[in-house]
Amino acid sequence: MTIDIHAATMKAAGTTGAATRAEGDAVPDSPFGSSFSMLRPVRGGNAFEETIEHILQTIKLGIFAPSEKLPPERELAEQLGVSRATLRDALGELQSAGYLEVQRGRYGGTYVSTATVQRTPDDRPLDPAEVEDVLLFRSIIEPAAAVLAAKADLSAAARRHLQTCLSEVSASSANGYRPRDARFHIAIAELSGSASLVSAVAETRARLNDLLDRIPLLATNLDHANEQHADIADAILRGDAPAAERATVEHLEGTASLLRGFLA
Repeated sequence: MTIDIHAATMKAAGTTGAATRAEGDAVPDSPFGSSFSMLRPVRGGNAFEETIEHILQTIKLGIFAPSEKLPPERELAEQLGVSRATLRDALGELQSAGYLEVQRGRYGGTYVSTATVQRTPDDRPLDPAEVEDVLLFRSIIEPAAAVLAAKADLSAAARRHLQTCLSEVSASSANGYRPRDARFHIAIAELSGSASLVSAVAETRARLNDLLDRIPLLATNLDHANEQHADIADAILRGDAPAAERATVEHLEGTASLLRGFLA
């Protein structure tokens, strides 16, 4: 029986809807594209600040893509476990900062800005042990996600989702590359069927992006990475788990080499 690979993640997130990556209303009952699996209830007494953190993470990881419409306020507030007033305050600040745009009319709503927001690299001293911890954990969970995705009986929607994310990162400009890159890797975890694995890959990728922001984007490296992404996707879609694991390990080792070289 063909399974809906994202069902476990969507069930854990408490929703069945998904937002389309094109402008317009959300597409109902689509098993892929929803960002709800990345949004967890805020904790502690800093609801406003944590709401901004959670939404920003989905934008920076490419879960909410440029020009994509955010879910309705009611659904978003419920998912984050905050009041609509707190959510509106957070959305207003993110709009002022250039991350979000409000559109009026038939397709009105809050959309991710199409303009690139320049991130300020973290210039705090790096702890080498922290760098190695990120790289080590990534080297464990992402090959495992690729193996599980390749072994899964992928639905047509799952295959389209992976191919779409691959096409988007391959066609991305340098300025928008890292969110698209992150989205591709998270998509592989989504195909594994494990909500916990999706969360782990996303959180690790957020830590990795903080490191990548400290080093330059190299055109040759991006070309090579895109070739490796294609190899990983091809192996997963063919159901070749050993090849998917090998291609993922090779890809991760290349990124690790760059980070160690620039950050050592």
